[in-house]
Amino acid sequence: MRQRSRGRATLAAVAAMCAVAALPGQAYGADGPAAYTFDPKAKAVKGAAVNTDATDLTAGSVYRSSIKFGEKLYYRLNLEATTNAYVSAVVVPKDGGKVAYGDGIAISVRDNSDLGCSSENARFGSAEYPRPIAAYAYRTVDKDSSSCQGAGVYNVVIERQSETTSGRGEWELEIRYASEPQLAKEPSTPPEAPEDWPSASPKPATRAPDNRRHGGGSYYDATSLETGEWKDEVVPGQTLFYRVPLDWGQQIFATAGLGNSTVPDEDEYISGALAMSLDNPAHGHVDSASAMAYSGKPASMSLDPVPPVAYRNRFASDTRVSAMRFAGWYYLSVTLSPEVAKSYGSKPFPLTLTVNVEGKAAGTTPYRGEAGIFGVTQDDKDMARNGQSGSQAAESKSRSSNMKLLGAAGIGAGAVLVLGLGGWMLLARRGRAAAPAGTADAGQQQPYGGPPQAW
Repeated sequence: MRQRSRGRATLAAVAAMCAVAALPGQAYGADGPAAYTFDPKAKAVKGAAVNTDATDLTAGSVYRSSIKFGEKLYYRLNLEATTNAYVSAVVVPKDGGKVAYGDGIAISVRDNSDLGCSSENARFGSAEYPRPIAAYAYRTVDKDSSSCQGAGVYNVVIERQSETTSGRGEWELEIRYASEPQLAKEPSTPPEAPEDWPSASPKPATRAPDNRRHGGGSYYDATSLETGEWKDEVVPGQTLFYRVPLDWGQQIFATAGLGNSTVPDEDEYISGALAMSLDNPAHGHVDSASAMAYSGKPASMSLDPVPPVAYRNRFASDTRVSAMRFAGWYYLSVTLSPEVAKSYGSKPFPLTLTVNVEGKAAGTTPYRGEAGIFGVTQDDKDMARNGQSGSQAAESKSRSSNMKLLGAAGIGAGAVLVLGLGGWMLLARRGRAAAPAGTADAGQQQPYGGPPQAW
């Protein structure tokens, strides 16, 4: 039975390796850019129109849902008194849906008396074309606050906001619920939010000889970057995702630029041609650059300087500052307007992304226990240096585990073989020792046929 179990384990490992190898990646298809890559571990969940019918969300989980025109949906949290809960929603309009400046979603966390704990809006803004946009809301523990504290039921409310002239198609949602660890030591007095921070443009990042990094199709498979100038290509209508590890005390600067068009005698002016956003480790929106216009000539845009990562940032009233509240992976997304294709064609456009991470990492965490997604590890730094995405790292880890399983199964089969040979030889010796006098050659009368073929 043990031998049979080892065989099953080996076959399972081989099947798992084949499945990993067959995972589809982001690529340019004949019908245009690849779609948003939803997390394959996302669980299907349906939002409720009435809060008492809402489905429970579990910390550390990812969900896939959808929202229709004019809908307001409820999801449910069961929180302990000490839980710092963050829930984010990525909205993904289906192809062809028309969106306006004020279209988007509003997400909030509310207690069971409908008192708001926090809320955030995600808007398409001046880049009026469908693309993934994200927002988050949270309930955090605050001993100086009397609202949204204590254990109990809390509601996550996601509301679609669209103008009457906008598309009526369904929007897909990717919902994440993350729990922030508790502080190792509570401060005696609440830290004050920063009022100023370095804002001067950093020294231009060095361009490495091998500086091509192709962005992923979502937060799930975002390509890891470190300080440097990175080359890519983007097709009209496509959104590319990148991620940068920021430790406590570090600050990010980012610039995106489009190369010139090779279409002859074309200088059509397109407003809002390129959009760029920055989101934090909980997929909460930090800031967006003003959408960049394009007229076939080289053009670039930059994010406004944000403060270095610090726990105290959360006490700021400015959402750009408060969103820089924890260490971890920060996400950059870049979208090229589908309108660009009408004047300059649908072929890939040269894209340059320049990233500067400034400041010395603090090297310590304020949390009790593991920081999880709210920290930076050596593995994270290695991934940024090698350009790995989170999904690639997970696949690599899975392959390594499967190889270890195959190795263990091989060793186990070898051990069974050795034991079998030993047992057969012991039986043979006992047979010779028990043979009657005058039959000293009795043990040679049976031809050697090898060990029993029990496997």
